[in-house]
Amino acid sequence: MKGESEKGESIGTAARAVAVLAKRSTVNEATRSVKFLRCLAFSLFPFLFCLGIAAASAQGYPSRAVRFLVPNPPGGGTDLVARIVAQKVSEQWGVNLVVDNRPGAGGIIAVEVAAKSAPDGYTLLMAHFPLAITVNIAKVSFDPVRDFAPVTLLATTQNALAINPSVPARTVQEFVALAKAKPGRFSYASGGNGTSMHVSAELFNLMAGVSMTHVPYKGAGPALVDLIGGQVQASFLSVPAAVPHIKSGKIRALAVTGARRSPLVPDLPTLSEAGLKGYGSEQWYGVLVPRQTPRTIVQRLNQDFARALGAPDTRSRLQESGYDIAANTTEEWFGRFIQSEIAKWGEVVRKAGIRAD
Repeated sequence: MKGESEKGESIGTAARAVAVLAKRSTVNEATRSVKFLRCLAFSLFPFLFCLGIAAASAQGYPSRAVRFLVPNPPGGGTDLVARIVAQKVSEQWGVNLVVDNRPGAGGIIAVEVAAKSAPDGYTLLMAHFPLAITVNIAKVSFDPVRDFAPVTLLATTQNALAINPSVPARTVQEFVALAKAKPGRFSYASGGNGTSMHVSAELFNLMAGVSMTHVPYKGAGPALVDLIGGQVQASFLSVPAAVPHIKSGKIRALAVTGARRSPLVPDLPTLSEAGLKGYGSEQWYGVLVPRQTPRTIVQRLNQDFARALGAPDTRSRLQESGYDIAANTTEEWFGRFIQSEIAKWGEVVRKAGIRAD
């Protein structure tokens, strides 16, 4: 009996010990859980705080005038698109989106100013086609992908392959045949090294297997004058600028450079339709902001620009000026588009041996 009593006391003692240990374990686990939650809260606080600030900044944005840097002087195509769209966005905001023209150094000055600006949504950059060329031919202090956040593509326009009427060709195939039969006989005018006129022609040279000679001018205007005068035989002119001279018969257009026919000259085929399958060259215009701009502000800008482009008066003004509207493009899509343009034209630059002036 005594053995059984001692055995019972031992079992009881063990049970109490187990209960105490279990209670201590529960307390320890609870303590560890509290400590874990405290650590988690402290670690998440900066993120949640920044998220709150970003949300608050987007709700009150914009509270003052926003600067819209344009890398070209007033009066050109880039400036025109910027001003048409900025006017509508300003109406929506009740705050001015101010076009700030910063020409010079092939557009580099405006981009550098934008890259160094505070990432607060109060400095926007009008990015356009030459940006994809500049980074491939010049040493610059910025990287369009690393230093900027894409907002949206606004519009595109295209060039037309135009020739002097003295050239005995009425189709792209006839012109290519003449150029191949007389290597070096034909020259083409551009508005300068690295312009869309220049690289569009070099892409044509590469894809058609011809070797037209490049004659660079200081701007598209002088290039057009010499094309009409017959000093050069060909040029890749902006469609809006070429239309009056096509209609007057001063120049002959053979095709347009885009993926689709231009509504301004619907009878002209695309170069792809005319035999150069896959040819594509379009001038594009879009919006970038400094890389660290809050995501909520970037999204707000994307929505506001899309709304402006969807307005009937904005659409009609752009279309009448020869621009195709690129409404409702996402930030991610525009970012990929810029990267693809840099890669595409980088290859043309290398193959054609294009260098900065």
